[in-house]
Amino acid sequence: MEPLTEHRRVSGPVVYGFLRLVNVSGTREIALTASLAEYCRQHELTLSGVFTDRTATARPVSAAFTGLLDVLTLPDTYGVVLPAASHLGPKAIAAERKRRIETAGARLLLVRDTRRSRPAGHGHSVPPGGPARRRISGHAPALDAET
Repeated sequence: MEPLTEHRRVSGPVVYGFLRLVNVSGTREIALTASLAEYCRQHELTLSGVFTDRTATARPVSAAFTGLLDVLTLPDTYGVVLPAASHLGPKAIAAERKRRIETAGARLLLVRDTRRSRPAGHGHSVPPGGPARRRISGHAPALDAET
């Protein structure tokens, strides 16, 4: 696939990856890193590095996350790319990490955004704008008798 911007390689916005890999195989790590690289290639982003958190901690601060926050202050850094929001950690930790990323002025990019892909109700997905109104076939919309 050719870059969309031009027919030659150009530097895209700089992003950094973050992976939370507690008790994960080397094969899985390679696959997740490759998914970040492919996402960046498709979206014309420059993946400058990947920070890997290998510790299960009850605090939002870890060596890998601190390193990530440090590079987010560098000029020309656009954001952080994750395979999924779950890589920020458990809910309480993830909320604090997300807040710190946003405070740094960086964008949070998800390769797989589970909020949009989850089915709502009877196996139908709901579009981002809410459920669509469906017209029942064979029935015209009711008209107000007073108009």
